[in-house]
Amino acid sequence: MEERQDDVDTIRFYEAENAFDILTERAFVKKFRLTKGLVNILIDELRPNLEPPSRKSAISIERKVLTALRFFASGSYQQDIGENRASSLSQPSVSKCIAEVCDTLNMPNIFNKHVRFPSSLNELNHIRQEFTNVYGIPGVIGIIDCTHVAIVPPKADGPYPEHIYVNRKNYHSINVQLICDLNMGIMNVNAKYPGSTHDSYIWRRSAISTIMEQMNNEGMRSYYLLGDSGYALRPWLMTPLNNPEPNTPEGRYNEWFSKTRSLIERTNGLLKMRFRCHIQHKVLHYHPIKASKIINACVTLHNICITNNVPEPIDEITNDVDLGMHYVEENHLNFQQVNPDLLAGRRMQHQIINNYFM
Repeated sequence: MEERQDDVDTIRFYEAENAFDILTERAFVKKFRLTKGLVNILIDELRPNLEPPSRKSAISIERKVLTALRFFASGSYQQDIGENRASSLSQPSVSKCIAEVCDTLNMPNIFNKHVRFPSSLNELNHIRQEFTNVYGIPGVIGIIDCTHVAIVPPKADGPYPEHIYVNRKNYHSINVQLICDLNMGIMNVNAKYPGSTHDSYIWRRSAISTIMEQMNNEGMRSYYLLGDSGYALRPWLMTPLNNPEPNTPEGRYNEWFSKTRSLIERTNGLLKMRFRCHIQHKVLHYHPIKASKIINACVTLHNICITNNVPEPIDEITNDVDLGMHYVEENHLNFQQVNPDLLAGRRMQHQIINNYFM
């Protein structure tokens, strides 16, 4: 496994009991992103799957979780240097803490509890009604887009050749598919594909694409996602029109579409500001498979924050930060004029325009 090597031999982190005792709630959330109460709940949830202290490792479970949270929040290995009440962990120990907590957050019984696409009609209807109440047009159940998370150039043992990870902005990345709900919770994440992979390719091979198509084929045609022009128009995935005239039904549709779709951009921004290990200049110094696990772990923690109304990190610097969302200006798949799903998508799009924007 490829790990980041720093110029220091040790890294200082708060002892678990000191962090809970000496930090105010606000300072604790700034440092670890979750409240003290939520961290305690998280520790209890992860405890059955984390290795307890032993003769080989005296690191407590509490300290393992806080060490991992601090890395996710900052993206840096050099923390709390010089704190009087801090104690040292060697770099291998820090890396082991991060790996163990990350692996546990990726376990199906943990991950699927916090990151899940609606699986029942009641859930779908509830989400659709929430979107309708805010944005006025019935049918939307989520917003989809992809975002790039920078990684170091992988070695030859990666799942794909090194050059496949170079994206359109010429840096190595994982192209991560996200689907968000109205509250900026993430209902689905796919962090398996290298940076050169097109968003539409990831979508077509995702489980949610299959589910949405099956729903449509079974007559559930009033449920759809919103995606940008990089996706193919389908009855279950609406996209914007190309350059409609202003003050026309088509123009008003695009205005509504842009306003609603901006939710995924805000979701991605919040995820990366809250867990800054995702920001491009930080760069995940890990093998692609491990980097994917870190992304999944942070999405899990993001949803815990959303569900429990943890305040957004308002004191973070966001100017000039590349959030990794590469906008596609036109749908390169629209040449498929005879595709029946494309034609059905156009009929659905025209129906929305005729019903709500005339």
